[in-house]
Amino acid sequence: MIMSKEKAKMIKPEHALVGRDLVMGISGIHTVTGNTMSPPFPSTMEQATFALGCFWGAERKFWQQKGIFSTAVGYCAGYTPNPIYEEVCSGSTGHTEAVFVVFDPEVISYTSLLKLFWESHNPTQGMRQGNDIGTQYRSGIYTHSVEQTTQAELSMTRFQTSLDKNNIGKITTELKPAGEFYYAEEHHQQYLDKNPNGYCGLSGCGVSFEY
Repeated sequence: MIMSKEKAKMIKPEHALVGRDLVMGISGIHTVTGNTMSPPFPSTMEQATFALGCFWGAERKFWQQKGIFSTAVGYCAGYTPNPIYEEVCSGSTGHTEAVFVVFDPEVISYTSLLKLFWESHNPTQGMRQGNDIGTQYRSGIYTHSVEQTTQAELSMTRFQTSLDKNNIGKITTELKPAGEFYYAEEHHQQYLDKNPNGYCGLSGCGVSFEY
């Protein structure tokens, strides 16, 4: 229990691991879409970043949608440069497990992605999702433009209204501009495509997002 409490406490920047200059090497090819997971992307595509618990199941939620060019899992909103999975899980880097989404706005809107985000997890649990406890499991929306920030703020207000009607609680989702996204190790990319029976702890709270 003591260990769980410590893992659920955000580390201070000055106490975070130093990290490394070496960038994580990945194949760069999405096993489902066949498209690249890293820039450059077609100019018609837009980008989004979300954190909603264990990134294995979260990534699958997004790649299953029409209009998704590519997805990738990684680490963001922390302090340690180029962290590895074990470091992130220790709570010593400040990062959250995140999904980077490249999408075609002519096919799927950012608002539709927000709807999927809100409905796919419980955004009221703070530094956890279900039985997964730790700062790396916190909920987050990391925006790539002023317009995305505006839409995300509005969506949060709307979803909180729905949660209030169902007496569920207050949203703890972190909302900030997207910073550096560090790609996770190759075996984490599209994990549930490579391991169809693998772990997925995602569970929504049974509330629909209303536009």
